[in-house]
Parts: sequence; C-alpha cells; structure tokens
Amino acid sequence: MQPGTKLPQVTFRTRVRDESIEGPNPFRWQDMTTDDYFAGKRVILFSLPGAFTPTCSTYQLPGFEDNFAKFQDLGVDEIYCMSVNDSFVMNQWAKAQGIKNVKVIPDGSGEFTRRVGMLVHKDNLGFGLRSWRYAAIVKDGVVEAWFEEPGISDNHGEDPYGESSPETLLAYLEAARAAA
Repeated sequence: MQPGTKLPQVTFRTRVRDESIEGPNPFRWQDMTTDDYFAGKRVILFSLPGAFTPTCSTYQLPGFEDNFAKFQDLGVDEIYCMSVNDSFVMNQWAKAQGIKNVKVIPDGSGEFTRRVGMLVHKDNLGFGLRSWRYAAIVKDGVVEAWFEEPGISDNHGEDPYGESSPETLLAYLEAARAAA
C-alpha cells in the first residue's frame, strides 16, 4: 500500500459483550465495516501473523499498548491490531494480554489482508494463510504512512520485526510533528 491509498471496504465479523444477554457467554455478533473503524479518525493499524504467537505477544502488541498515551499526544485517536484470526481468538488474546487501549480487529477470512496485498502462506509453520507483518497510519480511511517488514513471501523462514514496531511509528510521528 502506498500513502494516499484508500483502505478497502470490508465487513469484519466481531463478537461484542452485550450485558442484556444472560449466562456464561454474554456476547453477540456485530458486523463492523472499514468505515466503522477508520472514518473520521487518525489511527494506527498494525497487523501480525497470529494471536498468541511469540513476537506478537511479547513485543508488538504490548509495545503499542504501553505507548498508547504517547501516540495520543502525537495525534492518534485509536490503535487497532489486526490478524487473520477469528473474533473468538482475538478477544481471548486481548484478554490474556490485559489490553485496555489497543482494539483488536478479527480478519478471520483474510479478506482485508488479501485486499491490501499482505496475505501470505505460512504453511511451513502450520498456520495456513496469514498476514505479513505491517503497520500503517491511517487518516479518515486513507493511508498516511505504511511500514512493511522486508522480504514479504510465502512460507518465509523468519519472522522479521522492526519496521512495524511501535518505536518506528513513534519516531515517524515525532519527526512529522517536528517538521510541521
């Protein structure tokens, strides 16, 4: 994706807590669209190969969560973490990680990921189709800046991490503020 590109219109199948539902599983399905997440806001979107995986759980997600206030000070309204996982997995991962600020987006079918050109095979790890690791700053549904890990390919032998890190995005936003 290049800066200036509008994000694809996709419907995401999410599960949300609904206090009107009694019992042990007080959640309901709620369809969310690209516009629901991105319209009228400046957000960070980062995507990763899978919930509960080592780099994602140890560095990337916690790094964005821990720096949420800094990102807000730099003009970011929301931070979204996307993965080609279903809503049940994404919700449980956010819960297990104690996430309060970053919101998770399930791209269970990989449709959004495919349409932004980041869907890759990870059969070498038994994952099937997953997202290549990337991050973006998105303003009102349009890519402002794109940060993609190098070497995108199917069944890549490594899991590169650095270009899509919270530190990289913080440095970009701080430099943009200084230049303004």
